[in-house]
Amino acid sequence: MAEIKFESVLAAAQTGAERALTSLYQDLHPPLLRFLIAQEPADGEDLASEVWLDVAHGLSRFEGDESAFRCWLFTIARRRLIDLRRTRARRRTSPVPLEELIDRPAPGEAFAWIESGAAVACLASLPPAQAEIVLLRVVAGLDSYEVAAVTGRKPGTVRVMQKRALERLAELVSLEERSAVTR
Repeated sequence: MAEIKFESVLAAAQTGAERALTSLYQDLHPPLLRFLIAQEPADGEDLASEVWLDVAHGLSRFEGDESAFRCWLFTIARRRLIDLRRTRARRRTSPVPLEELIDRPAPGEAFAWIESGAAVACLASLPPAQAEIVLLRVVAGLDSYEVAAVTGRKPGTVRVMQKRALERLAELVSLEERSAVTR
């Protein structure tokens, strides 16, 4: 969205204009959903709904440009993820019969459709913090300063973590290519 167009769309959305709200949703929902599903495949859509409800509640108070809005949106998404994980950690789990687990896809398979094929499928093998940073940079399209604001880290730390994650992804893709050749 162009800066002037975004400002007018945001102003209209803040007054409740359906067309403006739809425009924001259509532009930002796909990367938001990809980010959330990559983090929590089973709960991504529910989390996205919660994020949009939070956006609706706070939209009238939001001030900033398009970049600040994207940061705000993904900060809300990250907080919903943290809340979900905390709730899960406190909740008792019940055992699942082995037969039910056989037909379920592996967690890494949920990444295959996101954006970049094999490299994104390898995100499951990265530490969660590195995977989150790569997703926020690539899928959400945030720069290192925006990712730093969303995650509460310094921009330099974000760049270092991204570099290490991308190096690891390159290693994994290279190993996968070598094993495919020897098969």
